[in-house]
Amino acid sequence: MSDALTPTEGARFLLEREEDHDTHALYRVAIYTPTGTYEGRATLRDDGSVQVEAGDAPGALVPMLHMLAKLTARSAAKKREDGLPPWPARITRWRGPGRGE
Repeated sequence: MSDALTPTEGARFLLEREEDHDTHALYRVAIYTPTGTYEGRATLRDDGSVQVEAGDAPGALVPMLHMLAKLTARSAAKKREDGLPPWPARITRWRGPGRGE
């Protein structure tokens, strides 16, 4: 699967939900770049707090992963209020070159 996610330029960010505990969720995270893949874990809480571990990912890419996790966590409570599942099963985002690489 990583071949399909590996960009030719920039970076692709992936969060895949592993566990849903209502007020928080655990995600497997990965950052795919043309030269490598960096994996880790994240805990997202519906109060908007996150804990992200991205292994040995380049420092400039980690804040982008953290921002994506934080935006997801901050929207969870509202989604629940609206009758929607608070924790998406999968989130992918791509950022082009020059945006954190």
